Amino acid sequence: MHHVANRLKSTAVLAGIAGCAVATLLFAATIFAVAPREAAATPAYASQTGLPCGKCHTNPAGGGPTNAFGKAFAANGHKVPAK
Repeated sequence: MHHVANRLKSTAVLAGIAGCAVATLLFAATIFAVAPREAAATPAYASQTGLPCGKCHTNPAGGGPTNAFGKAFAANGHKVPAK
């Protein structure tokens, strides 16, 4: 009878640990899903404006940091700013 009681305690401890692990994984997944991400450049802006990606970005291929024109474009609601 003593061995059965010890096994039940071990099972309860393992169930508690498993429950904590599942809760931790769910919490981590939630944080990952709702964490803010850096905005990505989109070729749609190039299509919309007729300008090359390098017009707004420091990298001529597009993506990455924006230059002064790119910042003005974003501040103007993603419309080409007036000169």
